[in-house]
Amino acid sequence: MKIPIYQIDAFASKLFSGNPAAVVPLDDWIDDKTMLAIAAENNLAETAFFVSGADSFDLRWFTPKFEVDLCGHATLASAWVIFNELGYGSDEIRFECKSGTLYVQRDGDLLSMDFPSWMPEVVPAPDGLIEALGVEPVEVLKSRDYLVAYGSEAEIKSINPDFGKLMKVDTLGVCVTSKGDDADFVSRFFAPRAGIPEDPVTGSTHSELTPYWAGKLAKTKLRALQLSERGGELFCEHQGDRVKIAGYAVKYLSGEIEV
Repeated sequence: MKIPIYQIDAFASKLFSGNPAAVVPLDDWIDDKTMLAIAAENNLAETAFFVSGADSFDLRWFTPKFEVDLCGHATLASAWVIFNELGYGSDEIRFECKSGTLYVQRDGDLLSMDFPSWMPEVVPAPDGLIEALGVEPVEVLKSRDYLVAYGSEAEIKSINPDFGKLMKVDTLGVCVTSKGDDADFVSRFFAPRAGIPEDPVTGSTHSELTPYWAGKLAKTKLRALQLSERGGELFCEHQGDRVKIAGYAVKYLSGEIEV
């Protein structure tokens, strides 16, 4: 069986930046074991699989280790493939997934995702978290992930995590963030338990970052930079119980999987 596959750099306006995601369009669902094996073989942060329905697309995401319930950059990459490779006529895509209904709108080359808003709450730091990061934070919060806030962009850049210690923290990921020098806010995202030591650009964690920084900065529209080695740019808007997360994407490759 031959299955098409694309690799897309999401939250990027040029190749070799942003976050690469594999996108696998399917006529019908294949078994979970095979999807996980494909994701592991791709060895990217996420591989997205989707099946077209009557007026929407069913969408799932897999890391090399397991399935996740929300992934921003692979959603953006999937939308890019549907718009640009599959001849989709509308300027809005509806995705049905484990975290609910997601919409992606096209405005020229900019793709805007409608995601849930996850306001993090201040919590005590779990054992080992601050030791793993090596820098004392301003505060520690939690929603899906631990959100660790710092006082400066320089501190975010300086963090060199102990991934062995970070593996012991019971969470999908750890996001470190601060106000930005040239953007409203900056972040980095570590998820060693998911097989991703540092994610290049993490759309889903901006469901947490956007309401947090909208409150701190008293503004609803924010420009964000993720300070990984590849780097990424995101345009975020807080809309109450939803957030809009927008970015650009470019195609790196297309081909076929033989399963």
